[in-house]
Amino acid sequence: MRSSANKPPRLLVVDDEYFNFEMLKVALSANFELSYAESGKSCLSSAIANPPDAILLDVCMPGLDGYDTCRMLKNTPETRDIPIVMVSGLESAQEQQAGFEAGCDAYVVKPFSVVGLLEKINTVV
Repeated sequence: MRSSANKPPRLLVVDDEYFNFEMLKVALSANFELSYAESGKSCLSSAIANPPDAILLDVCMPGLDGYDTCRMLKNTPETRDIPIVMVSGLESAQEQQAGFEAGCDAYVVKPFSVVGLLEKINTVV
């Protein structure tokens, strides 16, 4: 999926809190090119227009939540093969199961370690 071997993988970070994107940018920009979407709806249009190598998707967002966004991404031909890592403060087994049932490739519970997040991302990209 990557356009060039010497370019870093592109991550689309979807979170209604811009501060979370800023934190991820600091933590991950050495390994990835990051872009931002503030909602599930903007994630869908961005992923179709400029497909990333993976999507970091927050679960708890107003409007279209992460589960619905994930289902829509996985049911859209242009985006169905993009790996999705769900990121959430919801840590119960039921919440994680709901993420996998929606189609995510990995589920990371907040607060997370940057090393742990990198490992999850690298397993799906």
